[in-house]
Amino acid sequence: MLPGGMKTPPDGNPPAARPDAVQREGSPSPPSPAGPSSTVRDATRAPDSTTSAEPISPATESATRTPSTPPDGERPSLYPEPAETRLERLELLHRIGLALSSERHRDRLLETILEEAQKLCHADGGTLYLRTDDDRLAFEILRNDSLGVCLGGTTGDPIDLPPIPLFDETGAPNLANVASAAANLKRSVHIPDAYDAEGFDFSGTKTFDQRNGYRSKSFLTIPLINGERRVIGVLQLLNAQDPVTGEVIPFCGEHKRTVEALAAQAGLALDNKLLLEQQKVLLESFIKLIAAAIDSKSPYTGAHCERVPALAEMLVGSLCETTTGPFADFRLDDEEWYELRIAAWLHDCGKVTTPVHVMDKATKLETITDRIDQVRSRFAVLERDAKIACLEAIAAGTPRAEAEAAYEEEVRRLRDDLAFLEQANVGGEFLSPEKQARIAAIGQRRVRLLDGEVPLLNDDEVENLSISRGTLTQAERLIINGHMVETVKMLEALPFPRHLSRVPEYACGHHEKMDGTGYPRGIYAGDLSIPARAMAIADVFEALTADDRPYKKAKKLSEAMRIMGFMKVDNHLDPDLFDHFVRSGVYRAYAKKFLAPDLIDEVDEEALLALRPKPFALPPRAERERRFSEFLPEYSS
Repeated sequence: MLPGGMKTPPDGNPPAARPDAVQREGSPSPPSPAGPSSTVRDATRAPDSTTSAEPISPATESATRTPSTPPDGERPSLYPEPAETRLERLELLHRIGLALSSERHRDRLLETILEEAQKLCHADGGTLYLRTDDDRLAFEILRNDSLGVCLGGTTGDPIDLPPIPLFDETGAPNLANVASAAANLKRSVHIPDAYDAEGFDFSGTKTFDQRNGYRSKSFLTIPLINGERRVIGVLQLLNAQDPVTGEVIPFCGEHKRTVEALAAQAGLALDNKLLLEQQKVLLESFIKLIAAAIDSKSPYTGAHCERVPALAEMLVGSLCETTTGPFADFRLDDEEWYELRIAAWLHDCGKVTTPVHVMDKATKLETITDRIDQVRSRFAVLERDAKIACLEAIAAGTPRAEAEAAYEEEVRRLRDDLAFLEQANVGGEFLSPEKQARIAAIGQRRVRLLDGEVPLLNDDEVENLSISRGTLTQAERLIINGHMVETVKMLEALPFPRHLSRVPEYACGHHEKMDGTGYPRGIYAGDLSIPARAMAIADVFEALTADDRPYKKAKKLSEAMRIMGFMKVDNHLDPDLFDHFVRSGVYRAYAKKFLAPDLIDEVDEEALLALRPKPFALPPRAERERRFSEFLPEYSS
């Protein structure tokens, strides 16, 4: 069944005559001297109202009906409809209204609208269109019971038909198609027999019928209008059938009025659903905007806020699919998936408060600038002083060779010490106590500057250069880790609705550890939900394998997994979740998508699965629950 009035292909070109009264929504409409009925008749150009297309509405219908004359195109009722039948229809309409108001899934809502409309009219088929932002009617659901056609919606089968334009290139309303005409006129259009209808091009419908041995006859097309009187979609029914004989008949007036009532309810229900979806998209887009801003704030975070959500969803998705092991019963519904997605994108939102000079600290002496340049200047002064001492020694009678040899030895020691400090400034995996002692000894040398004689290195420089791992001091590390404190404060301050109430837990627990030694609250991660624990694995794995951080090289797959294996042993990560991460192959699927090929190597999965976490004492539940309500002392100030 090709939707009524569609050409082959549907080009949307309107007929030559266009009523000036029909314009885009929101534009002024000049009055029609012939009144509403003549405007409709001119628009459809139907000289014979008993056989051609006739737009109808309850107001127009009641104004033209007489007891002896049925409305144009309606099938006259030879026998009054029993009161019981009308009551049943009203009860069905009531039940449909309840169903529409309670349905939360968009595609199921669209299917309910079409299916119930078909039942009310005993229609053989139907199509439901939704209006797009560029003023087109897109096919959403298409059904034909006789032909066994069921496309769109929850079927997953796409409708390969182009959308129908509501307006042509000049901006005039498209009245060549039944669906676009009903939308433009904001009135129902009833066609008793498409093969006799005038004013619409049914050539495509006839071609479809011929190819499939079908006969498209009666059409009832009704616009779906929201509370603002804006058309948001169109409902089209095909081939009303006599419930007793199965004969294809025109749609009767009672059925039309009932379906129009259904369409009115459906328009409001659908509009509410679409508004909720638009709000969700807006919220998600705004959150992604924040995450992108955090990632672009510093090259040292790379695309972390973008990749962690991707990995978290991959891992949790695999948990939902497993049917064995400790996660066999774990599942998420649509709302819980949305909750996880929002949390994953917000998991580092507190980094907006982290000072850039700390977040971007590439060397130990870097603040706004790298202070190693100041150290080099002091060494240059020491070399100058050594040269002056050499010249003074020669002038005082010291043999030139002896004085110059002493000078060259002093310069060699200075340059060796400077090279050592430059190397220490870069940071690395480990700085030995012996090297820390050498830094302290170098720092005690004196240098004469304009403001007098001062130590070669001040206390702060000695402290920074003596950092054993990385480039951050303990105070700076607390500042970096403090982004989680800010994340907690920010998210717990937001009035999340019930279905998003776990966003703070999901987003704020990825630095907590199984043994309670994590931060910022020291929560025992086993008390966190599964999605929160999955976030921790995603956060660690992304950080280890990221190749866009200036301060470190990306780990190869095997090395990253080996490090995470140690974290499993040390009770930093959930051992069951990590084992699933290994067995499911999620880590490799992520690597193929996000890692450079040279970083993907073989991983000894059996060795990782054989690792066993160290035992640790779990405190009483009251103590563990208390930790959910307060920060660790070092993060409380």
